Amino acid sequence: MRAWQRMLSGRRLDLLDPSPLDIEIEDIAQGLSRVVRWNGQTLGDWGFSVAQHSLLVEGLAGRFRPELPRKWRLAALLHDAPEYVVGDLITPFKAAVGESYQMLEDRLHRAVRLRFGLSPELPAEVENLIKRADKGAAYLEATQLAGFRTDEAERLFGRPRGLEALELHPEPPQTAMRRFLERFAELDDG
Repeated sequence: MRAWQRMLSGRRLDLLDPSPLDIEIEDIAQGLSRVVRWNGQTLGDWGFSVAQHSLLVEGLAGRFRPELPRKWRLAALLHDAPEYVVGDLITPFKAAVGESYQMLEDRLHRAVRLRFGLSPELPAEVENLIKRADKGAAYLEATQLAGFRTDEAERLFGRPRGLEALELHPEPPQTAMRRFLERFAELDDG
């Protein structure tokens, strides 16, 4: 049974035992720009990509904590990086699949973090901040793009304060990929 994925860079990423040496940011950006949130059930000519979502989460983390060091902003940008190879499973499906999926995703997260000079496990306060930003992004996406009523989104994700003016606009994959790579270059120390 084959357990690796060939990337456009030529790397072969072993999904069961991922090596940081087989991870390239261009592959991540390519994959995330073409994987859409909400299984594509969104408004607009384009799906809202995981690359755009990642940019949104990183921006919200910085908004919530302006003094956040660049390395933790990079961690926020890469918070969904494993999805470049496994796709974006909606939360109810992840729960149904269970621990085996979570273990796979955790291994990929650790490999990505090591590849880009981050600790394999994030400090709890950084992890909590990223989760808060992720829920804020989910609320905005749900209400602006995915057809959720405000009360329904608030019940599921919480209602972030001070973000009402943010407007989301799905972009073509190439635009999302370019913006993701540009932001990565601004945040990466390596």
